[in-house]
Amino acid sequence: MIKPIKISPSILSADFSKLGEEVMALEKAGADYIHIDVMDGHFVPNLTIGPEVIKKLRPLTKKIFDVHLMISPVDKFVKDFINAGADIITFHPEATPDVSKTIDLIKKEGKKVGISLKPKSQINLIEKYLEEIDLVLIMSVEPGFAGQKFMPEVLDKTRNLWKIIQENNLKAEIEIDGGINFQNCVDAKKAGANILVSGSTIFKENNGDLKKNIGILRTNK
Repeated sequence: MIKPIKISPSILSADFSKLGEEVMALEKAGADYIHIDVMDGHFVPNLTIGPEVIKKLRPLTKKIFDVHLMISPVDKFVKDFINAGADIITFHPEATPDVSKTIDLIKKEGKKVGISLKPKSQINLIEKYLEEIDLVLIMSVEPGFAGQKFMPEVLDKTRNLWKIIQENNLKAEIEIDGGINFQNCVDAKKAGANILVSGSTIFKENNGDLKKNIGILRTNK
């Protein structure tokens, strides 16, 4: 059974000069989560925001902060992001020497855990952890920059992951991030993804009508 569709707008595509207003507007427009990409210029070739920015945004919305850590070593910073207001912490298996330890670190703080797979990272990297986590984030672009083109080859991996989750009656949801638009969101949903991360499409299509764009992504079949 495919779970209800959730939309997690990526603030990487927001106007950083008025980030607080953008986050409040996303809540009003019906976003389920707020997706926050954290990059360190080391694990991925870009720098974005740190815990202090998240801390400032936290009082502005009750929406779930869906925080994707593209940083290494990840364990060193997990508590900082949790203390700043993250609700879901997603990390990459390549960013930690001990995946189980990182999962436990996040769970002990009472937060949800996600593991992310880059386009070339295979399911077998994380399969043994699927029972312990809340979501798998499939990257449909190489992590690092907003506005990249969707890589349809990740849909096979998404389908295979969904099959494993179904066959083993697991609770883990599948999130997909990278170049998601009004067309390929349909293929992503059919492949088993139920959390759609989108930045450029939400902030730029239909003259930036956030509510309309979130609605289209949610309902397009």
